[in-house]
Amino acid sequence: MRAVLRRALVCAVGGVLALGSAGCGGSDEKASSPPPAEPATTSTPTTTEAGPPTAGTVTCAPEERPAPPPKPQPAPPPEPAPPGVPASLLGAEWDVLPTSRKVVALTFDCGANADGVPAILAALSAADAPATFFLTGSWARAYPDHARVLGGYTVGNHTYSHPDLTTLGAAAVRAEVRRAQRAIRETTGDDPRPLFRFPYGARDAGTIDVVNELGYGSIRWTVDTLGWKGVSGGQTVASVRARVLAALRPGAIVLMHVGSAPDGSTLDADALPSVVAAIRARGYRLVELGAFTR
Repeated sequence: MRAVLRRALVCAVGGVLALGSAGCGGSDEKASSPPPAEPATTSTPTTTEAGPPTAGTVTCAPEERPAPPPKPQPAPPPEPAPPGVPASLLGAEWDVLPTSRKVVALTFDCGANADGVPAILAALSAADAPATFFLTGSWARAYPDHARVLGGYTVGNHTYSHPDLTTLGAAAVRAEVRRAQRAIRETTGDDPRPLFRFPYGARDAGTIDVVNELGYGSIRWTVDTLGWKGVSGGQTVASVRARVLAALRPGAIVLMHVGSAPDGSTLDADALPSVVAAIRARGYRLVELGAFTR
């Protein structure tokens, strides 16, 4: 009896010390077998494909792939370096070409309209005469077909919107000149530098310095034909020609306009054939301004 009680006590103690050990009264083979494996626990987060997470479940957002880097954009073509401004135009301007030869430069301002362009181009072509055209950027935008044809001649910058630059700050002056430069290049294919003409001829030391910094020299004139005043302003074809001939001198710069006067007359265009003939009859040769800035 004591042996039975002893055996029972040993079994009870063994059960407390090792759960899953050999059971009381079991065979030796069972007692030496490993205990059954307990369900494994894990700290690995789980995800659910649908529905809210249940208690005790850790959810992870889908893996986010980094956005591909933006494709590099081609760099715009570099702006050509400004041509050199002649030393005689730094801080100064030309109202006559720097020469003692008997040459004359015909120049035309393009800012109002293009009414006289066909007749002017026809006269220049018929006489095989060079000329220089000062375009405003707004004129080039408004008359791109005419501007492209004028690109076959020498072109200059006359600002974008034809303001009195002496009333503007330096930043606004630069904006006017640069905007015009872009418009002229895009329509004619030519860089207008270094030729610049101030609207109304209004300039001062400060504005001349600014245009010099931008690669331009100021080109004024020796004589204004006043054809822009029109017939209603007391002008005629004869008066236009007479003013040019009265101002003839070596290096003379003649100012004319391609647009019509407020009354619709185009005196500069109408007078051009006889002006060219009269200049040559006096022993003068016609030249373009660009020949003196290269």
